[in-house]
Amino acid sequence: MLLAIDIGNTNVVLGVFDGEKLVENWRVGTNTQITPDEYAMIFKDLFGFARIEFTQIHGVIISTVVPPLLPVMVEMSRKYFKIEPMVVTHKLKTGITICTDNPKEVGADRIVNAAAAYKRYGGPLIIVDFGTATTFCAITKKGEYLGGAICPGMKISAEALFKRASKLPRVELVKPAKIIGSDTISAMQAGIIYGYAGLVDGIVMKMKEELSAEARVVATGGLAELVSSETKTIQEIKPHLTLEGLQLLFDINR
Repeated sequence: MLLAIDIGNTNVVLGVFDGEKLVENWRVGTNTQITPDEYAMIFKDLFGFARIEFTQIHGVIISTVVPPLLPVMVEMSRKYFKIEPMVVTHKLKTGITICTDNPKEVGADRIVNAAAAYKRYGGPLIIVDFGTATTFCAITKKGEYLGGAICPGMKISAEALFKRASKLPRVELVKPAKIIGSDTISAMQAGIIYGYAGLVDGIVMKMKEELSAEARVVATGGLAELVSSETKTIQEIKPHLTLEGLQLLFDINR
């Protein structure tokens, strides 16, 4: 079995694969103060619920946008799985060509998403990832990763409203019943959810002008399902796209 680990700014997403099949997956909070031993304890508990043993894991692959946690996860893999993990960088074989000005700057999660989506759908392709930041990636028909756009995620925006506007509360990110909010909380929820739907459509349409009007638009990330149904441009939601990409990269590079 393969353990795929995607370390994001908000969550660490784990997936266990048996071949190409995703057997189980979990999300735990990202914490740069946790030691390799503490993360191993968390993993052990999660594995226990799924009746998976550490000894069943024969490969580990890690992608991260949180540099301080990379050595923590590498040490955890070496100590508890007895495995030298594969780490995602722009140097791995991916099935796509990174054509940005500085490939080293491209986030590991964006590389993984692009590789997985291109293998599944081909190009041209636009990937929208709803995470701590909302990112947009453009891939050509030939598999060229051109770059994209990055904007603050919904949680960041909601938190900014709470912290910078003294009379606005912290709100739950759920879809309100209507766009015209009759109270402060529903008005904030409407602005964030429907505002982001409009933001996504606006950026995607602009990207299609430069990439291709035929580009397929795929969404992923923890908040994808909340927003995608309110957009006009997103055609499909793939919640496990990053994990699938990690499995693909491991298979290509091992």
